[in-house]
Formats: sequence, C-alpha cells, structure tokens
Amino acid sequence: MSGSFMGDGFTARGRGGSGQGWPTTGIWEAMDQLRGMFEQKVTTPRMGRGDVRTAVLALLAEKPMHGYQIIREIEERSNGAWKPSPGSVYPTLQLLTDEGLISAQESDGRKTYSLTAEGRAVVEADAEKAAPWETPGAARESARTGALPKAGFDLAQAVAQVGRTGTPEQVKQAVDVLDEARRKLFSILAQD
Repeated sequence: MSGSFMGDGFTARGRGGSGQGWPTTGIWEAMDQLRGMFEQKVTTPRMGRGDVRTAVLALLAEKPMHGYQIIREIEERSNGAWKPSPGSVYPTLQLLTDEGLISAQESDGRKTYSLTAEGRAVVEADAEKAAPWETPGAARESARTGALPKAGFDLAQAVAQVGRTGTPEQVKQAVDVLDEARRKLFSILAQD
C-alpha cells in the first residue's frame, strides 16, 4: 500500500525492531478499503448556471456585505459543500451593479454591496425559489464532500500511527475505541 503515512507498516521492523510486529494480512486490507473510501478525490460540486447570482441576491436581501463575506456565507450555509471562487463572485457583483440590481459603497478600502429597489423587486419575484444551498440533495452532498470524508481519512491516519508505534496495550485500547465508534455510527443510521 502506498501513502506517505504508511512507513514500514505494522511489522517488527517498522516498530523499532522489537520483534512484536502486528499481523499484517487483515489490517492492510481494511486500511486499503478505508483509505480508498476516503481518499477519493473530493471535488466541490459545481453549482448550476446562475446559482452564484441567485445566492448573491439572496444574501444581499438580508444585509449589505462585501465580497469576501458573501463567499464565506455561501460556504457556511452549504456546510462547506460549495465555496464559490472570487473569480465567480466578483464578476457577478460587477454584473449585478451594471444591471442596477445592487450598488456598492466604498468604506475603508472595501466595497460593501447592497440591493437597490430594483434588486429587491427581483428578489421578491423569486421568493418562492429556494436558495442554491437549500436545493434538494444539497445537505446529503455536503455530508459526502465536506467534513465526513476528512474525518474518516484523519481517523485512518491515526489508526496507522497507533499500529506503527503503539505498544500492544495501546493497540488493544485503539481497537476498543474503534469498535465503540463503529457501533455508535451504525446507531446514528438506526435513528428515525
């Protein structure tokens, strides 16, 4: 198995030559499977055409913001599943300004954008539409591309480290912790 955190594995050689190596057959298969599940390239889902525009208008309907605030707010509301780039937000802000839907006020070297009366009318006309971060499946996609895969991969790295450098007692404790975590994860799925 390749990977920067794997070192010499769970063999006696990898544990300082103590002669107390881990059996490698099953553990490496399990690690490969876990690593494969969480190390897949995770990409931010591409939002549909016009979603940046819709998101910007929805946020500015709540309060005036500057560009970086808009980016952060979209990322936060989508639970990390969508973080638009400055290269998509700032041109959208300029376009909305050109269309007369928003205006910009400069203060302390930073532009703060707010809706114009025409912009409010557009937002009110589209009030029945959900914000892009509220679309069906967005929460599920967020869980798949956000914190859960990272947490799983971080866990796999910790398991590998305990296996490489831990004493037999530490390895036993780690196995107990992992068994309990597995049971708790399945109990989450069993909830209504």
